[in-house]
Amino acid sequence: MVARPEKGQEKGMPQYRRLYEVLRRHINEGVYNEGDLLPSENELCSVYGLTRPTVRQALSELVSDGYISKQQGRGSIVNKLPQGIGILSVSGTTSALKNKNLKTRIIVKPAMRPWPEGFMFRLSDLELESGCIYMTRLRLLDDEPIFYDISFIPAINLPRFTSRSYENRSLFEILRREYQVEIKGGEQRIRAIKADDELCSWLRIRPGDPVLHMERKMVTNRPDLKVYSSIYCNTRFHSIYGTF
Repeated sequence: MVARPEKGQEKGMPQYRRLYEVLRRHINEGVYNEGDLLPSENELCSVYGLTRPTVRQALSELVSDGYISKQQGRGSIVNKLPQGIGILSVSGTTSALKNKNLKTRIIVKPAMRPWPEGFMFRLSDLELESGCIYMTRLRLLDDEPIFYDISFIPAINLPRFTSRSYENRSLFEILRREYQVEIKGGEQRIRAIKADDELCSWLRIRPGDPVLHMERKMVTNRPDLKVYSSIYCNTRFHSIYGTF
């Protein structure tokens, strides 16, 4: 038996990554909880029909991403996962609201372009030279617009990124599954502003209504690749949800 990829993953995904995805999903879904032991390397080899080096590489990735710890004589132990706090966490806006009926509408499809003048964060020389992938999305809860999201991603070794479909899909999940790019943390600035005419049209609010504006720089497991976003949040009828 070979570890089966989740729906949407590329058929060419390396076997170690397929096993990583299976074990990661099992940990996230509570099949294994904090302090539990994962199956041994021998057991994983037998169940998934993989070689020991392949299994070890998958486990090494889980260690690197903080999901497990290796203890001599015991094996792979599941760590306590950090609690997300919605849009303030690395989990992205999809988890920001308690209601799961969140849809994504693409306003401007991903396209390569130069970085805008006076960008909100300082950029490296490599980022400036490479340009960015720009896209805008509208996130809707029960068909009411909640987030107007502008994303800027350095155009650095992300093949076919602009040709993929992002409608009703998580950007972070696409980065993780298709490019093995993991969001590790970052920084953000949050302030309340008054809505201008453009925001009013997208978020269906009145001129001057308060809007929560977040500028974010997300650090990934690739030192040269950061994900930037400018998010406008309508909290008139829905509050940001999170537990911590």
